[in-house]
Amino acid sequence: MRPNFGPLIRLHPADNVAVAREDVPAGTRLDDDVTAAETIPSGHKVAMEPIASGAAVLKYGQVIGVASADIRPGQHVHLQNLAMQDSAVAHEIGADARATPLLPEAERATFQGYLRHDGQVGTRNYIGIITSVNCSATVARAVADRFNHGGLDGFDNVDGVVALTHATGCAISLKTEGYAYLTRVLAGYARNPNFAGILMIGLGCETNQIAAITEHFGMTEGPMLRTMTIQQLGGTRRTIEAASDMIREMLPTVNAAQRSTQPAAGLKLALQCGGSDGYSGISANPALGYAADLLVRHGGTAVLSETPEIYGAEHLLTRRAVSPAVAQKLIDRIDWWRDYTARNGAELNNNPSHGNKAGGLTTILEKSLGAVAKGGTMPLEAVYEYAEPIDRAGFVFMDTPGYDPVAVTGQVAGGCNMLVFTTGRGSVSGWKPVPTIKVATNTAMAAHMDEDMDLDCGGIVAGTESIESAGERIFRKVLAVASGERTASEIYDYGDNEFVPWQIGAVT
Repeated sequence: MRPNFGPLIRLHPADNVAVAREDVPAGTRLDDDVTAAETIPSGHKVAMEPIASGAAVLKYGQVIGVASADIRPGQHVHLQNLAMQDSAVAHEIGADARATPLLPEAERATFQGYLRHDGQVGTRNYIGIITSVNCSATVARAVADRFNHGGLDGFDNVDGVVALTHATGCAISLKTEGYAYLTRVLAGYARNPNFAGILMIGLGCETNQIAAITEHFGMTEGPMLRTMTIQQLGGTRRTIEAASDMIREMLPTVNAAQRSTQPAAGLKLALQCGGSDGYSGISANPALGYAADLLVRHGGTAVLSETPEIYGAEHLLTRRAVSPAVAQKLIDRIDWWRDYTARNGAELNNNPSHGNKAGGLTTILEKSLGAVAKGGTMPLEAVYEYAEPIDRAGFVFMDTPGYDPVAVTGQVAGGCNMLVFTTGRGSVSGWKPVPTIKVATNTAMAAHMDEDMDLDCGGIVAGTESIESAGERIFRKVLAVASGERTASEIYDYGDNEFVPWQIGAVT
């Protein structure tokens, strides 16, 4: 897909709408037959032919909703005249599946990473403090602050101490999905290769017992995996002192870790978008998809997520499924979300957000078609439930909410050691211990928020850069950051507050 020149971008010959490349004043000649009937904001849609009320509106060659009123050529197409419809896509399972075209090993890219004892490769070298319950959050943050504010002097190879605190851990049933998700997340973070050492701190009386987690997930306590509870040690001050002593014991070993040349197969890349706009599916997302394809060809793993944000585009993924079982697992997760939203009095179309709509997106079908572009074109090798360990190379999918902090938390728990985050409105989060590369969809925002953006794909919108060229830039940036180059969020030390396990089910 290459945007055409002129004031509009028409993405597919079958489309009856086009996207404004910039603000289009009323009266602007759009083509030989169409004049803008009103001002079309940048990134928004304009009708290119008559669309009768109830007729399908097409973008990307796909249905993004139905006209809720008659729409004349040249009219702005948005919330006032475009309505959501239930997704009723047809699945042609495996129609586009093929063998992954891996490059010969001698031609595959490498990066400088930390080879861990279990064979995983880290891109960063942190110590993590994992809390079993909200009641131990204050202690964990106090310990981390001790080291991050002067306590790591002389340990220049240690990236920092991360306190992973959350709002749950008690008053939940051990039989619920919420408990399963929480324990998978905590165990997954403990195993993430960007952590060289882990300390788990609990209160002592909580439902979510540390011993149950370590036993269930086969985690053996040792010099680089320590546990404690506040009640056992006699209170907060004594726990802070004991925890600080344990981390001091870890520091020489963590600091001694060295980067070495590792194959790109050691990378598990989380694919994310947030603060999306009308350009997301035109520029940064397909460019990231191209980069994801490159990583897969070099033997790595690309992980798409956010199930509500593939709703209406799931048929494009099931066409790429390597087996009917993989496709069915994705369909089952979509069905779960239909039920989940219905029983909670919600609907999948409560996404897009206010900012998405201001940026030109109207329905979740439109947003999903743009979001799924992050997944590139490679075969869909596997579908994982939330925070499950990612044990299959290639392009895979993880079931998560669309809410970015929760989605990324699941991907990192699954083993992702890198993250690329595309944004049109300007998201600013980071996700320790995983470095976050921010990619702007448009040059105006990239310039306005230049301190927070790492790359700009606005040239695709302007017609001065191809998707392939931008995707190559993203891929090279991934390798550089994986090798130690710092991202904007790391320079400003963001990423301590985005650890958000999916809290689902009754709190009693």
